[in-house]
Amino acid sequence: MAPPLFADVAGDVAVSFEFFPPKTEKMEETLWQSIETLSPLGPRFVSVTYGAGGTTRERTHATVSKIARETPLAAAAHLTCVEATREEIDQIAEEYWAAGVRHIVALRGDPPRAGEKYRTHPGGYENAADLVAGLRRLHPFEISVSAYPECHPDSPSPEADLDNLKRKIDAGANRAITQFFFEAETFLRFRDRAAAAGIDAEIVPGIMPVMNYASVVKMSAMCGTDVPAWMERLFEGLDEHPSARQLVTATLTAELCRKLYAGGVRQFHFYTLNRAELSYAICHLLGLRPRQQAAVAAA
Repeated sequence: MAPPLFADVAGDVAVSFEFFPPKTEKMEETLWQSIETLSPLGPRFVSVTYGAGGTTRERTHATVSKIARETPLAAAAHLTCVEATREEIDQIAEEYWAAGVRHIVALRGDPPRAGEKYRTHPGGYENAADLVAGLRRLHPFEISVSAYPECHPDSPSPEADLDNLKRKIDAGANRAITQFFFEAETFLRFRDRAAAAGIDAEIVPGIMPVMNYASVVKMSAMCGTDVPAWMERLFEGLDEHPSARQLVTATLTAELCRKLYAGGVRQFHFYTLNRAELSYAICHLLGLRPRQQAAVAAA
């Protein structure tokens, strides 16, 4: 008789969480509640995103600095090449270092206006590999970069995309965090291809719990992520039943993580969308427990 779904998961995983900077007081409250909820799970780090074209630069800086200052968590700041010179980006990195932030998620970034082709800013860093090399010259930052299991939309081929990832790692990045995907085989095949290409840095799967199916379809189209046909059938009719949708999402995402775990994955990065409950439930199913509670149980 087969064991229950998560009976073989030993809690030997490491997780990290991604948030976005809040735009309103209400969103600010939600963000800090989410951080408070997820913090006891002992994440390796929490990262804060950066809007297209650097539109949330100040809010990102304020949020990351506050996490570094007021919580025990390791805070990671997203930094892009968009709409800024090298000197301006270096200055932002220096401000992060001064604020106690030691981890940067270095990204090329999206064009400031949707639909436009990406162009290097005059006097700016050319791409993410160039940005990584620039950060390495400043301070011994921990540096994460992005990876695309289904190929970046701007890449001419999967091989060219892997070459670009290797350049980022060779420039000094510590790890790659992937774009979200919906089938475990997508990540596991990519991991094998990256290893065959000589990439030996850790590659962490980016996990996106589906909060809103229509939004995920839209995001997926922009970043080249395949949405399986069965997902549409699964979420059909749940728009008016948010609690039921959340249960379906937790089950679906936890099963994705279980398959990755069975494939040897022990690190997960959750795109929380500033909502803690789903990520917390999935981490619980992966065997993670609050640090304090785990310590009491062991005593």
